[in-house]
Amino acid sequence: MTFDRRIRIGAALAGVALLAAACGGDDGGGAGEDASTAATVDKGVQEGVQAALGGSDTTAAGGGSTETTAAPATTHPTTLEAWQALWEEERAAVVSKIKDGKYGIAADGKSALISDGYTVDLSGCAAGWSDTEGLTDTEIKIGHTTAQSGTLAIYGQIATAMGLYLADINKAGGITDSEGKTRTINLIVKDDGYDPARTIPLVDELIDAEKVFTMITLGSPNTMKTYDKLNQRCIPQPLSMSGHPAWGDPINHPWTTGLQLAYNTESVLIGAFIEERAEELKADDGKIIITSLALNNDAGKAFDGGVRAWLAQSPMKADIEYINEVIEPASPTVTDPMTTLASKNADVFISQLGGAACTQAVVEAAQNGMHESVKYLFQSSVCKSNGFMGKDKVGGDGSASEGWWIVGGGIKSFDTAAGDNDVWAQFARKQLEAAGIDWKTNAQHFSGNAMWGWTLEQALRIASELDGGLTRVNFMVALRNMDMTAPWLLEGAKLNMSGDKDAYFVEASEFGQYDAAKQSFVQQGDIIDLSGKSSNCAWDQSTAACG
Repeated sequence: MTFDRRIRIGAALAGVALLAAACGGDDGGGAGEDASTAATVDKGVQEGVQAALGGSDTTAAGGGSTETTAAPATTHPTTLEAWQALWEEERAAVVSKIKDGKYGIAADGKSALISDGYTVDLSGCAAGWSDTEGLTDTEIKIGHTTAQSGTLAIYGQIATAMGLYLADINKAGGITDSEGKTRTINLIVKDDGYDPARTIPLVDELIDAEKVFTMITLGSPNTMKTYDKLNQRCIPQPLSMSGHPAWGDPINHPWTTGLQLAYNTESVLIGAFIEERAEELKADDGKIIITSLALNNDAGKAFDGGVRAWLAQSPMKADIEYINEVIEPASPTVTDPMTTLASKNADVFISQLGGAACTQAVVEAAQNGMHESVKYLFQSSVCKSNGFMGKDKVGGDGSASEGWWIVGGGIKSFDTAAGDNDVWAQFARKQLEAAGIDWKTNAQHFSGNAMWGWTLEQALRIASELDGGLTRVNFMVALRNMDMTAPWLLEGAKLNMSGDKDAYFVEASEFGQYDAAKQSFVQQGDIIDLSGKSSNCAWDQSTAACG
């Protein structure tokens, strides 16, 4: 099987994010159903996508080219001291913006101005609500539910690394606020096994018994089951650990935010990739067969819905057959659905999975012939790691992973050779090594350290510098106005939100293709930056779509 390694999808793809914002799921309410999409796309967006696709340059099938678009010039700091100086400057700019705008809680305590024109009502918060619950003069209590057992337990290692990162902040003196109070961070972690039925009572325990300042939840179904309650009680739920588009809903769920690239945007970018290669994919019989395997939960519905929404507006839809299979998150193997999909003679396969199933899909594809017969195999963005794709995981010489593609969400690969010359990767590796953790085994360690740990720290520091010091309202104001250079993102990918106008932190991605010899996804082309392009998403669970 040969792969086209040249891809030049540039800034013209900005229209794709507008398309992604309209994406939802099927109107039958579940991944795997062959139903029409509930999404709609306006003509201007559709034309923008077509223009972007028409302007791309790809190599003919079988060309074997190894060319890639030149990487942008290095602008990230090259020393930790320079990074710290940059962040101090950026935090100061955010604080200045907030103070100039007079954002924060109103004098009567009944509302909060989050940004220009965006006010959150506090009058409906639960009786006895406190803006400073979870804070003492010396401590910040943060609750976190995650999967430390079960088939998605690998993501629980985010909590391990985040705990190490926050512990080092504590050792360095903690965080001092504008009221002169210096606090350390107490991260309280509970294992829900990625089972939302277990998440609910654990969240209750953390907010009612532990009385935490803020709650961080891992998993789309887990967050979905708890975000109504947390928002009704005005408890921050920041940096939710999944890419579900529903976290971009500042009007109905102002206390919840996400962090990573939205799954529906990921799906639409894959759709754009497919449209670019239409002639190649239709070469045999004039048809394109796309198959996918999704988790049978909210995450899988968001992935699958994104593909269906793209397909519904695609001028190629009459030429495409889309076949989706689902699997339960707790299923020990993916053999049965992958065997079914192998019989479909697909041109494209899209993994819409997470955890152990990501590796299993790679292994099954190598064993059932899909690795050789399917022209383009896509791995899920949440599996961008040697902890899923490396030869120690897939077995043998690692060739089972060769050639797989990914929409990587703009996140750096700290567990590969790409991190060898990155000063922040070196810092993170040393921190993990000091704790006896082999950072080569799982990129989730870096997610906890460089991604969630760092972003949480910056938000807490900004909120602490505001008038009145650290409070729940100030914390949400800080999050929804943050604009910083993240050390965990590739150059060209932005980390920012803007009140209710831009509710997604990261809207950038690269395409990557796995090189088994290098044991890494190799970036193909430039970063596609869609910052500020995605519309808000009022998620409708009955249709599995943005309302």
